[in-house]
Amino acid sequence: MGTKLFSFAIMLVTIAGYAQQDAQFTQYMYNTININPAYAGSRGALSIFGLYRTQWVGLDGAPETSSFSVNTPINNSNVGVGVSLVNDKIGPTNENTFSVDLSYTIQTSASFKLSFGIKGTANLFNLDVDKLNPEFQGDPQFQDLDNKFSPNVGAGIYWHSDKAYLGLSIPNFIETDRYDDNDIAIFKEKINYYFMAGYVFDLDKYQYIKFKPAALVKMIEGAPLQVDVSANFMFIDKFVVGVAYRWSASLSAMVGFQITDGLYLGYGYDRETTNLNNYNSGSHEIFMRYEFLTNNKKLSNPRFF
Repeated sequence: MGTKLFSFAIMLVTIAGYAQQDAQFTQYMYNTININPAYAGSRGALSIFGLYRTQWVGLDGAPETSSFSVNTPINNSNVGVGVSLVNDKIGPTNENTFSVDLSYTIQTSASFKLSFGIKGTANLFNLDVDKLNPEFQGDPQFQDLDNKFSPNVGAGIYWHSDKAYLGLSIPNFIETDRYDDNDIAIFKEKINYYFMAGYVFDLDKYQYIKFKPAALVKMIEGAPLQVDVSANFMFIDKFVVGVAYRWSASLSAMVGFQITDGLYLGYGYDRETTNLNNYNSGSHEIFMRYEFLTNNKKLSNPRFF
């Protein structure tokens, strides 16, 4: 009974707090387009990506997130396009976000390119009051919200080569509030600011072992600064193993396999470092990326990003 009450309390806090933020991913570096539209087309191939994340397993109402995206450069031009869909379920809420991304890339040196991107987003938000505690079902401040629509726009820049990247982005410029008849905020989306960086080091002269440290910094008004740091090793361009730490939140382990030239499969496991660890068995994240590569357009250097 105590666990159920705690779960319900966490669920209500999640509705008011977690929903203010974009969905979070431990392995964000493999599908940066979710947070930075300038990433669209940067891999030089048609890239299809799918991810499923279940967070805080064993806790009632815990977040479940599914993500699907496609992005590609347009022929031999400097233009890239992408589309993505994210479904985020948290307790009685179900949110679907559909985005279209457009990027333009310029060559800044022999190795580096600078990409600029814009993002257009359509969001559908649902609140199922029947999943709340029955004693609240008759309360007028808890009204069903069915496919509450809100648009948004975002932008980003992405400076990158085959071995390094820096990115700045704001996926949502418009703050969105949803209210009931009593002007009580049920859901609020605030502006998210992202900074990311990573670099790939060759640890031997044959490039059989590569090491990539990376960081993602996320800022939201009224919330603590969120910092994700990670360290990944790639062996013979086929196998990846690494760890990640989300500051004052969780510790993660990651593995990945380059099964074929175009197919990559990855898995991540998170364990909370807060008191929430006592009420769940961790978070799981699995993803698959497939890229359509031609014989004369094979990626010269398998990347972590």
